[in-house]
Parts: sequence; structure tokens; C-alpha cells
Amino acid sequence: MSSFDDRKDKYEKKFAHDAALRFKAEARRNKLLGIWAAGLMGKSEEEAQAYAKEVIKADLEEAGDEDVFRKIRGDFDAAGVDQSDHQIRREMEECMAEAMRQLEEDG
Repeated sequence: MSSFDDRKDKYEKKFAHDAALRFKAEARRNKLLGIWAAGLMGKSEEEAQAYAKEVIKADLEEAGDEDVFRKIRGDFDAAGVDQSDHQIRREMEECMAEAMRQLEEDG
């Protein structure tokens, strides 16, 4: 029975590790996305950092990525930034890939 318990413990630890990694990657993705969006809206470096924090906070509204997408979409519309929904979603994917790459490098 200990073999089964060992496998169960390893699986639970892996699940917890993967969940933590996913959370870190999403937060980093949101920061990268916020900086990208801020640049398109013409914000200064200081404003871009503050905006990136707003995007990170927006991700806590609900599960999934739609809260982040709505934040960016709404802010682009308000600022008159011409980006399609597809372009925003593609940038979200690219930022996630970059965030994962960065986390792998960080070890």
C-alpha cells in the first residue's frame, strides 16, 4: 500500500507545483500584456508599470482569461487604439509563451 501512497503523494505534489507555476506564468503574462497595451496607448514607462499592475488585478475577477481580455479591450476602445479581438488574444498567447519561457530560464 505504501507504493500507492507514494505515487499519490507525488501526483499531489506535482499538481500543486503545476498549479503554482501556472499562477506565476499568468501573472507574468498579464504584466507583459499590460506593458504591451500601455505602449500602444502611449503611456510613459511609469504609467505602463502601473497599468500592468491593473491588468494583473483584473485577472482576479473571475476564472479564465476573459476578465483580462475585457480589461484590455475596454481600455483600447476608450483610448481609441485600433486592435482587433484576434490581435489582443494572439498577444495574450504570445505573452504566455514568453512568460513560460522566462520561468523556465529562472529555474
